Amino acid sequence: MAKKQNEGCAFCGSPRTNGILLQGLSANICEHCVKQAYEVLEQSARQQKQLNLDKAKLPKPVEIKEFLDQYIIGQDIAKKTLSVAVYNHYKRLMQDLDDNDVEIEKSNIIMVGATGTGKTLLAKTIAKLLEVPFTIVDATVLTEAGYVGEDIESILTRLLQASDYDVEAAERGIVFIDEIDKIARKGDNPSITRDVSGEGVQQGLLKLLEGSVVNVPPQGGRKHPDQKMIPVNTKNILFICGGAFDGIEQKIAHRLNTKVVGYAASKVNAVLDSNNLLQYVSPQDLKSFGLIPEIIGRLPMLCYLEQLDRVALRSILTEPKNSIIKQYVKMFEMDNVKLTFDEDVLEFIVDKAIEFKLGARGLRSIVETIMLDIMFDVPSSKKKSVTINLEYAQNKLQNVNADKLRA
Repeated sequence: MAKKQNEGCAFCGSPRTNGILLQGLSANICEHCVKQAYEVLEQSARQQKQLNLDKAKLPKPVEIKEFLDQYIIGQDIAKKTLSVAVYNHYKRLMQDLDDNDVEIEKSNIIMVGATGTGKTLLAKTIAKLLEVPFTIVDATVLTEAGYVGEDIESILTRLLQASDYDVEAAERGIVFIDEIDKIARKGDNPSITRDVSGEGVQQGLLKLLEGSVVNVPPQGGRKHPDQKMIPVNTKNILFICGGAFDGIEQKIAHRLNTKVVGYAASKVNAVLDSNNLLQYVSPQDLKSFGLIPEIIGRLPMLCYLEQLDRVALRSILTEPKNSIIKQYVKMFEMDNVKLTFDEDVLEFIVDKAIEFKLGARGLRSIVETIMLDIMFDVPSSKKKSVTINLEYAQNKLQNVNADKLRA
């Protein structure tokens, strides 16, 4: 006669009547013990991940850049800067400090580049490679505490969410702050009135960038005022900032005195590339644009992203691992349809992106406009192949303006 199975949980002794009881071959376990076991395994996995970070071979800057090259065309200077910064960040995390040891300080980064040059894509791509928590936040929604918008601490709330609320892991993470130029103060002189989404936000960011213990609301500060705050030390958090800084070329030109006439000025200007003034950007130009000196000092690594030319835009369409055209071909493959583009269509798409001054981001908008009707009809049809020719692409973009594509 078979042995009668225990009626309760074999771990805590809870009776069958208390919630769900999972039955095994010779024992049972209740839902409460299952949850506890899951939490133990999760904690062990997080600790093991951090242990692996310390012991695993660090990805060298060259290896990090090679990974970025698979997804991003050009921008070698920005990719090298990011690769070195991430590599040094790993080394800082692995450093075992003694009493008399040299402490490696972090070097936060600020990237300057026109819209569509790949600032956000660089951040998203490098996040795939990282073994530390990573989050992307938008500076345009930030305001001073007490005003409509998000508090500065919400940046760290996002990082906590990315690390599953593991504070120790979050304190070793990387934060990318996008649209940093949108919080520039409205004038060169310090404001005598409230600038709640400009200079006020910059002042609030200082303590995060420098490194301090910040009380972070895990669920957002205003909707849950009674929640318990979580202290997070930002000393080892690497901050990467990016912005278009539209109009900063005029600040650079003014500093370089490019519009001055005379023999001495012509000798200086002869070596300047007037079509790419962004390569001469300096912290002084950021100050003239509206960033306060204190925040510039906490972003010591300054790099620029080059304006994409026609060759680069054409390569972006088809060459990267996740290029726009490859994505559409893959989507149609999932419907068992073979999608092809004529070569002159790809050249036409690039021409329109240059005409509308949309950069790489505009390529997707243009392709999306061309493909909309086909993507609507083909899944319901019996077609096995679709070819996009120049005449079809021209008809779809005939009455489309640049403002619609930017939206």
